[in-house]
Order: sequence, then C-alpha cells, then structure tokens
Amino acid sequence: MKQLILGILAHVDAGKTTLSEALLYTTGNIRKLGRVDHKDAFLDTYSLERERGITIFSKQAQLKWKNENEEINMTLLDTPGHVDFSAEMERTLQVLDYGILVVSGSDGVQGHTETLWKLLKRYNIPTFIFVNKMDLAGSDKNHIMENLKSRLDTNCVDFSDYEKSDDNFLENVATCDENALENYMDTGEISNEEITNLIAERKVFPCFFGSALKLDGIELLLNAMANLTKNKSYSDEFGARVYKISRDSQGNRLTHMKVTGGVLKVKDVINDEKVNQIRIYSGNKFETKDSVKAGEVCAVTGLENTRPGQGIGNQEGESIPVLEPVLTYQIILPEGCDAHSTFNKLKQLEEEDPQLDIVWNENLKEIHARLMGDVQIEILQSLIKERFDIDVTFGQGSIVYKETIKNKVEGIGHFEPLRHYAEVHLLLEPGEPGSGMVFETACKEDDLDKNWQRLILTHLYEKQHIGVLTGSHITDMKITLIGGRAHAKHTEGGDFRQATYRAVRNGLKQAESILLEPYYEFTLEVPTENVGRAMNDISQMKGEFETPKTNGEVTEITGYAPVSTMSGYITTVNTYTRGRGRLYCKLAGYMPCHNASEVIMDINYDSERDVENPTGSVFCAHGAGFNVEWDKVKDYAHVTTDNLKDNDYEEPEKFVPVKQPEPGKKWQMGASYAEDKELQAIFEKQFGPVKRRLANESGFGYTDNQGSGKRTQKEYVYKENKNKKNEKKYLLVDGYNVIFAWNELNELAQVNLDGARLKLMDIMSNYQGYKQCELILVFDAYKVKGNIGEVSKYNNINVVYTKEAETADTYIEKVTNEIGKKYQVTVATSDRLEQMIVLSRGAVRMSSNELLQDVMAVHEAGLRQYKSSQKIEKNYLDELINK
Repeated sequence: MKQLILGILAHVDAGKTTLSEALLYTTGNIRKLGRVDHKDAFLDTYSLERERGITIFSKQAQLKWKNENEEINMTLLDTPGHVDFSAEMERTLQVLDYGILVVSGSDGVQGHTETLWKLLKRYNIPTFIFVNKMDLAGSDKNHIMENLKSRLDTNCVDFSDYEKSDDNFLENVATCDENALENYMDTGEISNEEITNLIAERKVFPCFFGSALKLDGIELLLNAMANLTKNKSYSDEFGARVYKISRDSQGNRLTHMKVTGGVLKVKDVINDEKVNQIRIYSGNKFETKDSVKAGEVCAVTGLENTRPGQGIGNQEGESIPVLEPVLTYQIILPEGCDAHSTFNKLKQLEEEDPQLDIVWNENLKEIHARLMGDVQIEILQSLIKERFDIDVTFGQGSIVYKETIKNKVEGIGHFEPLRHYAEVHLLLEPGEPGSGMVFETACKEDDLDKNWQRLILTHLYEKQHIGVLTGSHITDMKITLIGGRAHAKHTEGGDFRQATYRAVRNGLKQAESILLEPYYEFTLEVPTENVGRAMNDISQMKGEFETPKTNGEVTEITGYAPVSTMSGYITTVNTYTRGRGRLYCKLAGYMPCHNASEVIMDINYDSERDVENPTGSVFCAHGAGFNVEWDKVKDYAHVTTDNLKDNDYEEPEKFVPVKQPEPGKKWQMGASYAEDKELQAIFEKQFGPVKRRLANESGFGYTDNQGSGKRTQKEYVYKENKNKKNEKKYLLVDGYNVIFAWNELNELAQVNLDGARLKLMDIMSNYQGYKQCELILVFDAYKVKGNIGEVSKYNNINVVYTKEAETADTYIEKVTNEIGKKYQVTVATSDRLEQMIVLSRGAVRMSSNELLQDVMAVHEAGLRQYKSSQKIEKNYLDELINK
C-alpha cells in the first residue's frame, strides 16, 4: 500500500481549503462537507481562521482512497495561502512527497502562485495542478492551459482524459522528455509506470479541472494520486525533519516532524531528550501510537529544544526558508506590564515561528518582532491576548536590513578562561545572492576530532549571526571550518560555542562588509500618457526597469526597486492615473542597499560595544584569562592554517540582482551598446537604414573600447576629437528629467523649482564652455495655458520653454529629426521611450546619470586649464561636485 504525504498550496482565495474539504468528504473521512464561508471547515480549527476565512496554521488530516487498481494512505497537509503566512507554508514544503497546487479558473496564475511554483521547484516536489472554480463564468480551459504553460512550465499537461490514454494525450506527455518521446516514436505507447516516473522526476505536471465546491473532478484527482504516484525509499538509519512547533490546549509543546529513516518509538532519546508521546493528528483530534516508521509525519511531546527546520539523525543540518519578513515592528506593551517577563513569554511564540525574531533592543528599551504584514499583526495580537492575556499594539514598521561580505577572510575565535579551552578557525567567503548561509567543514580529523567538528557546525547553525555594520543578520555567505583545537582535560561543549561565535565576528571585522536591503520585483501598468511620470518616479525610488511594453492605451513597466522607497507607491499611482493604474509587487530578495551610508549612520551600531556579540577572544596567561582585541587575535592564536594564500584574496565579481535580466536587457537607465545595436536593427528593418554615430564620435558619454562593442563608464576623459573637429555637434538636454534624476538638483527642486532650473542652466553653461557644442536645454511648459513657447539665450546655451500642449519630448524629437541628418546630435534624457525614438532619428542617447558623470569627468579634466583663461562668475559645477 502506498503511503504519501501530500501538501495543498494556493494563492489566497483560489479554493484550497474547499478542495481539502472535498477530498476529505469524497474519501469518507468527514460526513458533512464544510465551507469556509459557513465557518465550519474541518481543518480551520482556530477561531480566527473561521472568522477571517483564511488558513493561518498548517493542519493535517488522514485520508484513504481505494480504486480498482490501487489503495493509498495519504497524510494531507493544508497550508496557509495568504502571503503574510508564507513562512508557515514554506516550512511544510520540506516534508512533502507530492504537492497539489490549486489555481483559480477565473483568475489564472497570480503573483503568489508563481512564488509557490518556484518554492516547489526549490524543494524538488513533484506537483499536480488542480484548476478550481471552473463552474464560474469566464473560466476557459484552453486559456488556462496557455496561462499555465507560459507562467509556470511548458510541461504542464492536461490530464482530464488521461485514463483513456488516446494518441493526443500520449503525444503531449512524450514531448516533455527526450527518452519518452523516443520510446513513443518506436512503440506508439507510454506505460503508466513511465508516466509515473516522469511526474516523480518533475518532467511532467498533470493538470486537472473541476469545482471543489461542487465535488466536480475530485474523484479523478484522487484516482490520479493513487495511480500516478510512488512510494519514496528511506534509509534504515533513524532520521527526522522538524517542520513545525506548536502547543496543544493544555500547553504541551509539540514537535511536528517527518520520519525520514528508521523507526521512531516512544521513550526514544533524541539529543538527550526523551520522546514521551507520539501523536497522529487529523484536524484538532489525534490518536497516539507507540511508533512511526519512515515516510510518516507525527507530533511528539517531551522535546523542549527542537526548532522548525532542524534535522535529526541522518537529516543533520538546517533547512533555511527562502521567504521571510522584511519589516520589523515595535511591540508596545500596556501600561504597567513588565517588559522582562513579557519578553520571555513572547519568546515562546518565536519557538513556533522563528522568523518572528523577537528581540529586546537594549538601547531603545523596546521589544521588536519581524512580521510579514497587517494580517499577521492582527493574528499575533489575538494570539498574545489568548495565550498570555496581554493587550499589545504595534508601532510603525521599519526595514529589515542584512549584511554580507565582499572578500574572503579567516576568522579566529579563542576561548580560554581558567580551566576552559577551545580555538576555532573559520573561512568566510561571499556566497551567491539569495543563497543564504552555507556551513561546511574542511578540517582534518587528525587536527580536530569529528565530534568537536560537528559541535562547531551545530553552533554555527543554531544562531542568527549578526554583522558589524548595523548589527543586522548576515546572509549569502559560506563559512567553512578549517581548523581548531581542543584540550583533553579542560574543553567543554560551551567553550566551542564561545570560540565559534567569536571566530565569526572576528572574520566579519576583517572583511569588507556590504549592507543589503530587500527589493520588490514589480509590474506597473499605467495609461501610456503617464509613462514619463511613472519612469521618473521609479528612478527617484532608485528602481531599475526594463524597456516598457505598450499595448494599446496601457503601458507595462517591470523591474526592481527597494522596499523602503516603493512601499505605499500604489496610492501615488492611483492618484496620478485617476485609478487606472495597477501595481503588483513581490519580494525579489536582498540586494546592496541604495543608501547604505545613511542607514549605517542612522542605526549607529558599534560592534566594539556589543557585549553580547564580542569580536575579540579570551586567552590565558599566568593562571588568569585576558581579553585580546579582534585585530590582534591572530598574533596570539595557537593554531596556524595554510588554507588562505595571498592569491585567495581575489575580489569576487560585482553583486548582481537575484534574478538576472534577459540577454541584451538591463534594468537601469540607459542601455548597453549591444542593446543599441539590437534596437538599431529593429528600426532599420522597420524604417530603413539609420545613419548613426557612436557615442564617442560625438564626444559625449560612453566610449567604445577600441571597437570592441563594449561601453564603459570608466573612461570619461575629455578629449577633443580631431577627426570631427570642424563638424558641428548638438547636445539636447531634457531639463526637468535631469533635475529630478540628479539628487542635489532634485532636493533643491522640492524647495524651489526655479532655483533648481537656474542652477542647471549655470552648470550646463559651464559644461558647454568645455565641450564647445551647441547646447539646447529644453523645459516643459506645455501645461501653461496660452503659452506660445520661448527660445532664449542664457550665456552660451539655448534655453527652450515649450509651447502649450507641446512636451519636451515632442520638441526634442522634432529638432532631432530636423538637424540629425546633417550634424552630430546627442540627446540626454532617462525617458526610455524618448531614447528609442531619437535613436531611430540617428541621434546618440545618454541617460541623465550618464550626463552627470560626463559633467564630473569634464570638470576634473578641464577645470584647471579653463580657470586660467576664462573668468567664471558662478561656478555651480564646482559646487555640485564638491558639495
């Protein structure tokens, strides 16, 4: 008989809990079909779940199903769908044999559905897809299949008629795998066993359609689970994976785990703690058992030191979740409530959900917790009231930062007060973005016994180590044990804990640390008329985006932006689009902080004064221990390692976002030389040959490295182009675009827009004096009623104020079209649509930020030369650079 653990996952409101009810009812495990809206769902056992109509905590139920071919025992794990409880959902994934992803037939694949799909891939879980709510108007099977193939995986296959195994179905399955296709071409058949293997190997994703509320398609799904799945094989050596900590109604601590090897029995000892009771839950009821074998999940009492994600026995190591909160909140206690005792009570909740990370901020005398959002705040308030009878409130959320390192270092920790001894040497290396923390050992057993090595790795796993810039958690780092020493008589377990922690801190003090902040991956849909405003806003938010895609009257912009700057932007979008704009955001991960210096200064963390996380070590001399500061520890260390050589200190490649852009595309303003060539080819195919000069030919912006086709910002050197000395050059500058792109001018514009405009005019006047070009500075005045436009001379530049109903973009396009055929024309703007248009007119494009860099480069190269020969009354250029 098959024994499987199944997990049901979905975007909120896709009908996940309703499907669970349908499965329980169809298999005969419940006699009445519960409903979320009736607040009587079998697996929604918590009062707030029934009240809110959402799943908050993962639950389990036992099911049996038998058809004419197979009999199967299933443990069904129902997971939360709301994004605020993603951590609870992800912890459950690590124990699943198969997953059922529920998709709404009326909504299709949604943002959180894609996140779930990536997690299922990360944990390598074979997945069945059930498209629910097909009874609702607007649900179209063909459209949904296209949606699944484009948004999830091309190997999603319609299994509605799989029992018939007709040629069309077999052909669709065969095309998912080369070996299956070759076999199908030879025999014209694909066996049930082969299809089962393809599903188990995540090469085929069966899709079923129906309505859970009306029990439509449920039997077909159950038959498929029985016929197209297989048991996993497990080791005889005991092992288990903890995925959840909870408490029952009597306050007993429950450790929920999957046995991954051998057998677990009552009275067994796990990490020096005895198993008192083994429970098999179904809803809020349970039965006790004397033992459970590999492949089953259970809840255990008697274990007080377990934690979610922990591996036991042959499952050594921790499972670190991908999804995590990015905001931290102050927990405000009622007047007269003792903070110390309350903090200890709240730490119980952290045992159940480690990502709450409940901490006491000694400087502020406050309790803080990390949370996903408003719904989780409401649930936590209710839980604290129910569990401890304390009415708490929450302060304003603030960003959760992280830290990593840029170079490879050796950290040394030594702990040797009288009658204690331990020394640890760790190699700290930067990891890939999004990789989290990786711990390994490369230490010889001749140098340090295996048991001590395991203990050191345990100490690395057990703590959220913090960085030295802001005291934030470290991430994206590999830490390898490369050496250490114990004393035969004086070493105790706690000694290695101290030495390990100090070794991590010692390494961080030596390394070049980087502050990271969370980023959103966003999709912004706005009316095409608002594209300029949207792109300017994203630029101001330090965001990066791809080329906008226009479809009729709507333009879509996708990219990345810091959570700190984009939070709440939807309100702004609704305002300037009059409710026609839409913004979708999901967490993309952590990337280098856009304003690291400012954040570090605001947090004002002093690593040397953090007594809870010392950076130095303790040595012993003349029978007494003494402290050694971090930068002198190496001189006192008892162990020498040769793992690090001089050439090992090579600087790693520059940080890149978690998700790489497609080839030829960038998220930042401006574009690569390769992208210019690609766009040029498109324009020439559509409009004919475009006579276009390279940027370095016009004397502005990027230079081409000896014809390599690679543009670089590092070579801003002002040189007169002798080959083009007599050819007239024009530079058109989109004034307001530049003002809002340059931080100094933008700050001034918030106070005095006229002052910012005048300052830019002076900077451009100085710049033109160095470049000796025809410089036209264009300002929008299209909203000024009755304005007829104005062109005036300001010192040595032309300043244009456009007429009513004429934007700066329109004016620049018109002028470029008129003079671009005869002269070299460069257009400075960060408006991507405008950049593409002027590119088609034969002009060279440069972003506002590139213009700023060229201004600064020209200043450095030519200021001394021109100061001696020219009298400059207002040198705002000097002020801008030296500010």
